[in-house]
Amino acid sequence: MKIRVNGEERALDGVATLADLIAVLELAGKRVAIEKNGEIVPRSRHGEECLSDGDELEIVVAVGGG
Repeated sequence: MKIRVNGEERALDGVATLADLIAVLELAGKRVAIEKNGEIVPRSRHGEECLSDGDELEIVVAVGGG
């Protein structure tokens, strides 16, 4: 499957959901916001939100500091 993440095309195998993608990108445990095809996906739906060939995602990681 090919998807676009933050403007970069990626070929991914074995990734079915947003939660799977978060694990593959080593973002598990971090505060992330994900937009899929122009729609914000709530964190509560990351485990059930399926990915499809051609999806376009924007992922933002919150960074703390002061």
